[in-house]
Amino acid sequence: MKAGSQLEKILRQGSFVVTGEICPPQGNDVSVIKQKADLLKGVVDAVNIADNPNGLVRMSSLVASNLLLQTGLEPVMQISTRDRNRIAIQSDIIGATALGIKNLLCLTGVHQSFGNQIDSKNVYDLDSVQLLDCVRGMRDRGVLLGNDDQIGGEIKLFIGAAAHPSADPLDAHVIRLAKKVKAGADFIQTSCVYEMSRFNEWMKRVRDQGIHEKVYVLVGMIPLKSGSMGRDVQKRFPGVLIPDSLIERLDKATNPEEEGIKLCVEQIEILKSTQGIHGIHLMTLDWEEGVRRITEAAGLLPRPNPA
Repeated sequence: MKAGSQLEKILRQGSFVVTGEICPPQGNDVSVIKQKADLLKGVVDAVNIADNPNGLVRMSSLVASNLLLQTGLEPVMQISTRDRNRIAIQSDIIGATALGIKNLLCLTGVHQSFGNQIDSKNVYDLDSVQLLDCVRGMRDRGVLLGNDDQIGGEIKLFIGAAAHPSADPLDAHVIRLAKKVKAGADFIQTSCVYEMSRFNEWMKRVRDQGIHEKVYVLVGMIPLKSGSMGRDVQKRFPGVLIPDSLIERLDKATNPEEEGIKLCVEQIEILKSTQGIHGIHLMTLDWEEGVRRITEAAGLLPRPNPA
């Protein structure tokens, strides 16, 4: 066991994992975290807490992760290199483990020009691969990055990274995934996937290199409630491919929301039998109510209780 988190235990016992995601509020109302947590309890195994996603100022991911922990749900704290240098990053990691946070997702972070502070200066002292190596060194050797300064206490973390199966060029993103695994990633959460033929080709190359035997892969999904939402997702998330046939299917549906859930369930059934896939990561864009409907329809409830 790297950290002994619930997420790690469920993955190690071979169960199909479900993770969710909460975007912290743009203010300091802690009840927002509790309300969202109540909708996800008993439905997911862990919950990502976004770190100022898309460059938008929100409640600190460290603070929001701690608030989630207090509700009884397990956080996957996201940390990006966009806004912090290595001093601040390592300080936040030490603080997170002191609070009992056991899962960390290492990201580079979307450029601030996409957010609401476009005049801010980015940092990018490290990239996501270097961040993974930093966290692994803190955990496995108990030292700070770049020297042998010892850390007081144990840094127990289950380390995650992101992957982008739909982005071009395909081979380059498989190579980058391999670098992330070599640098220390224990699990991978992909960006949202809709184009299954493209994803299957990416996954084939992952298996050809044996990467699937070294890391747990969770496939990202954003449930679509309408065809217009599908078109919006394509604009907001560069590199996401949504087949025209899926958007047309939603446009023609009598109940587009139910059709979107049906699409998710169909995809989950395919992923369950795909070699090298260990679960899904549901990003519902503030539609936490939909997570239970999807997991119930897909036969993923009740969630396992790891020993």
